[in-house]
Amino acid sequence: MALAMTCTTTADELPHISITANTALNAQKKVPAHMKTDGYDGSIGIKLRGNSSLSFNQKKYTIELRNEQGDDIDAPLLGMPTHSDWVLLAPYNDVSMVRDPLAFQLWRDMGHWGPRTKMVEVTFNGDYRGIYILSEAIKRGPERVDISKLKKTDVAGRDVTGGYLLRIDTYNADDATFPSKVPGIGDGIMTSQITWSCIYPKKSKLQPEQLQYIEAFVDTVEQTIQADYFADPLRGYARYIDVPSFVDYFIHTELSLNADGYKRSAYFYKEKLHADGTGGKLVAGPVWDYNLAYGNCNFCNANKIDAWCFEGGNTQPTPALWQRLLQDPNFRKAVKQRYQQLRKGALSNRAIFGYIDRHARLLAPHLAKHFEKYPELLVSEEQKKQAAQQPAFGGFGQMPFGGFPMPQFDSIPQFDFSRFPMPRFDSIPQFPSGFPMMPGGFQMPEGGFQMPEGGFAGFGGFGGGGDMIGWFAAYRVSSYDEEIATLKQWLADRLAFLDQQIARFDRDFEPRIQEPKEIKGPSFGGFNFNFQFPQQ
Repeated sequence: MALAMTCTTTADELPHISITANTALNAQKKVPAHMKTDGYDGSIGIKLRGNSSLSFNQKKYTIELRNEQGDDIDAPLLGMPTHSDWVLLAPYNDVSMVRDPLAFQLWRDMGHWGPRTKMVEVTFNGDYRGIYILSEAIKRGPERVDISKLKKTDVAGRDVTGGYLLRIDTYNADDATFPSKVPGIGDGIMTSQITWSCIYPKKSKLQPEQLQYIEAFVDTVEQTIQADYFADPLRGYARYIDVPSFVDYFIHTELSLNADGYKRSAYFYKEKLHADGTGGKLVAGPVWDYNLAYGNCNFCNANKIDAWCFEGGNTQPTPALWQRLLQDPNFRKAVKQRYQQLRKGALSNRAIFGYIDRHARLLAPHLAKHFEKYPELLVSEEQKKQAAQQPAFGGFGQMPFGGFPMPQFDSIPQFDFSRFPMPRFDSIPQFPSGFPMMPGGFQMPEGGFQMPEGGFAGFGGFGGGGDMIGWFAAYRVSSYDEEIATLKQWLADRLAFLDQQIARFDRDFEPRIQEPKEIKGPSFGGFNFNFQFPQQ
């Protein structure tokens, strides 16, 4: 491997990443490949990433830098600090291509570590794949989530108290998981079960005593927040959580109106207890996965400017702790003070719009080639008019005209539909208003499922075959400029709503109260995508 730390990319160019792989990619295990970009020319391991996004024409990738022997190595990429783990995010269903970078930047501007990003162009096996976001992965490290390294021998006393990196999300057999004992909330959810995953240490290195400790600690946090004394400054939640980080995470999530807010890609970390007995609290963040945020989604009230994420939606359950925290006047007061402070700086209209405009100028010379590769991302004025006159599919969104090919699954969960009107998955397109199915369960036909040509009668859609974004999109645009204008107007409206509502937080604001209650139903960790995509 040859490393050259000089950068030859000019100001009006995006860095180029070229990947070559001789093995078909899959979503389970990294395969060996070669990557070349400014400053790096060497081996990598690469796999597909995502859930529903695996059906998108533009794929996401997880990358691990490796030496010639196949061992992971740390190296900087495009000016970002050294590490072995990286992600190539495909902004396929975000026409602005700014939502993830914006969310990460805002989190950093609020004083926290958030993934650094670089906009790049990617070629895979000689095929141009479009504009991508090269991002730091959420991992432990001095330049990432800076928590103590846990050794296998750290199983007692202060040693076992940290650090841990946790996540609420879909999960698989490779994750160390434990169920929450506090039911989640939401309207029309299929199950109230919330599952936590311990991301660091990973399952293969996590000791039983460590898993037992972090599960007990999280349970203490959740049970304390639901207790009658939850607001007590000594006995309550402030004893266990880093309150300022929770305040910032609340503000950040509510500004984004993220359809997956709080319940998907929700990260936390647990610091090691200090020698003097202080610290060791649960910290909210970092933030991740905002391509369906900022008005870009048609389910979970994500296209309603006056909705609240903390009230939950109708896909997976939302942790009840966020709604409960808002029942404490002191927490609401802290939110108001922090929000009004941020509105003068990092969250001012000027700062946010300035970032978006700089981003748009950076991408401008490269947009034509990207949209030529993915013409379905932009639709004609006539298509927008036609689609607006057609009913949404099950209240979820618009059916693509040409349908979309489904990947072949290794296994599909069986559901008793006599008990549930419709399962609502977060790993494939959700159907929030319900869609009647035959009782007795549903078996995916071998080889996947192909929609009829032209889509199903009576369902609308955008673009041609394979246009998956019609399932998710709250709106569609005919040009990149229209998308940027739409995004900025949405942000202006959302900020105005929050200005008005949060100003009342220390006076007469009353959060909606939903008592956590157990809703029995199949718990869904995520599909086991056991398939491969042929290389073009």
